Amino acid sequence: MLRGVLGAAGAAALLLLGACAPQVQEGAPPGETPQAESAPAGQPAPPQVSAEEVLEDALDAPEEFQLTPPEAEGLPPHRVGLLLPLSGPRGDLGQAMLRAAEMALFDVADEQFALVVRDTKGTPEGARRAAEDAIAAGANLLLGPVFSSSVEAVAPVAEGGRVPVVAFSNNREVARPGVWTTGLLPGEQVDRIVGYAAAQGNQSFAVLAPDNSYGELIVQAMQDAAERHEVEFVDSRLFDPDARDISEPVKALAAYPRRQQELKQRIAELQDQGGAQAQRELRRLNNQDALGEAPFDAVLLPIGGDRLLQLVPTLPYYDIDPDEVQFLGTAQWAGMELADNPSLQGALYPAPPPDSRSRFQERYRTIYGATPPDIAGLAYDATALAGLMARRAVQDGTPPFRVFTQESLTQRNGFAGVNGLFRLNADGLVERRYSVIRVTPEGHRVADPAPSSFAGPIN
Repeated sequence: MLRGVLGAAGAAALLLLGACAPQVQEGAPPGETPQAESAPAGQPAPPQVSAEEVLEDALDAPEEFQLTPPEAEGLPPHRVGLLLPLSGPRGDLGQAMLRAAEMALFDVADEQFALVVRDTKGTPEGARRAAEDAIAAGANLLLGPVFSSSVEAVAPVAEGGRVPVVAFSNNREVARPGVWTTGLLPGEQVDRIVGYAAAQGNQSFAVLAPDNSYGELIVQAMQDAAERHEVEFVDSRLFDPDARDISEPVKALAAYPRRQQELKQRIAELQDQGGAQAQRELRRLNNQDALGEAPFDAVLLPIGGDRLLQLVPTLPYYDIDPDEVQFLGTAQWAGMELADNPSLQGALYPAPPPDSRSRFQERYRTIYGATPPDIAGLAYDATALAGLMARRAVQDGTPPFRVFTQESLTQRNGFAGVNGLFRLNADGLVERRYSVIRVTPEGHRVADPAPSSFAGPIN
């Protein structure tokens, strides 16, 4: 079941399957365990959120499960706009997200709920027009768009129509009250992994990041995390993300030239001293390229893909030894084949709970014969959340225009979805709970499970 706290009275726990078929509006394109927060006096306490059960029932769906809805007979009262790049350069991404949203429709929604699907064409102007069209069609909530420039274009349209926006961007700069960015925020990931590493004994941290706005954001996040967890932020180096040779930033981070000079000086001292003990140390130092250890005991590498695999071997080459320095990553590492990489054995990174995500991916592959992009899970979660809220409103007799309000969307206990536990905050940011994953020869293993509620502190 997908569980979420949908009102002051407690949590809604609705079966994913067996609902009446929802509608895609005609004309749309084809397509760690702290206790839960206590409830107000006199009201039942909400059940503990369990991300692992998100798709439990849905995975039991028969193979002949159909995703094509019946023709609509009139317009349902609960209409939600879905703004995706269904054409243009990122049309493949938008189509995958639409499929994920369709899965959520049939898992959660009923005949009183419809998606008003509109193509943003992957441009800000296309997104603005799509938002205007969806609102004109009666949408009381907008899901999407994807790109931050499109979110900026949609925001004034939505604000003018008093319609909330749950966008799929991870750029916190475009978040604001009433406009949420549900993408996995880098800063939250950095805080989680630094907190866990500090709890394991690491006390001095460094960052090696791309020289762009993302890298700058990571460095700022490390500064904030180091202060919060009372550890030392030793150094950061940025590298040209398009450069083939990134040895210079690695050497600078490792203080390699200084340590090489110190080695030469020590060898000269021992040669002057003479004696058996000096000779033994000389033999040992002759096998080293630099003296001493790296000036930090943990390093964050906030990159993924081929770039990570290209970068990692240069660290031990310049005496940033993975046996002495804890290598850390971000959620970009999830799903990568890292088990055979000797430099990354024991490395740690934060990620949404892998069980719930793998269940979603398994079912998506079963239905569509392809692996979904990571962002497709955001479309599933947002659509499922909207469908559940609308379904609860029908039960309670709440008018459609009062369903998607600031108060209802920002429930403090949050919601559980494909990407784990999350909640929408009043400032437009979305708070998540991450697992910590360790890279081992056997694959990716959970080192610290994601907390199952927002109550209490986490590392």
